[in-house]
Amino acid sequence: MGGNVRGKRLWVLGLALTSALGAWVAYGDAIIGDPVLGAHDPILGSKHDFTGLNARAGVVAMPGVAFSDYGNPCVYCHIAPDKAKADGANAGAIPGWNRFVPATDAYRLYDSIWLDSKTRTPSPISLLCLSCHDGTMGVDMVVFKPDSFNSAADAALHMRINGADNIVSCGKCHNGRVAHDISIKHLDTDLRNDHPISMTYAGLMRVDQDFRKPNTPSGFSNGVKLYEGRVECASCHNVHNPEKDLLLRVNSDVLCQTCHTK
Repeated sequence: MGGNVRGKRLWVLGLALTSALGAWVAYGDAIIGDPVLGAHDPILGSKHDFTGLNARAGVVAMPGVAFSDYGNPCVYCHIAPDKAKADGANAGAIPGWNRFVPATDAYRLYDSIWLDSKTRTPSPISLLCLSCHDGTMGVDMVVFKPDSFNSAADAALHMRINGADNIVSCGKCHNGRVAHDISIKHLDTDLRNDHPISMTYAGLMRVDQDFRKPNTPSGFSNGVKLYEGRVECASCHNVHNPEKDLLLRVNSDVLCQTCHTK
């Protein structure tokens, strides 16, 4: 490739996160993912990469029909580089992310007399996951679209991860008959049958024989994480590692015993 052509195709992607993560550089049509892993970031081509959805399985998804293809797999969660200075709070964004705050009063959270810490509403990092997986908003409903995206030509249905049989829900086709069943991915807003989230980890609050004490500043040495001392969706699931079943941070046979003694 000639120098002039190569120069035209060289572009830089920055990422606005809650902490500075640096810049990414991409050549040609490649999208650079994680600032450390770069083009080898496993999220690229995974189900969370909407610019190349299911590419690993050889499936061509429905960009422009089911959802908008913004040309950058990162902006579906992270603020687009050209919007880094925009005020997300005034635009209704989840703090630190490029998704709208869901209707938090709709959530019914797990509760028990045995909980050491009560939770009234999920924390921002778990709201990020729920903003897709509670099925109330389209998977492409980002706060800030990249400047390069032509909104005037957008004709997508902005479909939701929802098992309902209607034209704006993935379950219309992904019902286990027409296509694979997405119901397991639809958490809904009733979270009482799911592991509690956004509560302070009991092993930090006091001596509790039912919980293990974290052995790293951010959680546990096997990769299970705490966020400001709280248990979140991302404590057990790592969206940037689709190689593990259910995106788990560690194998399922040892996951629960990382925190729980019994």
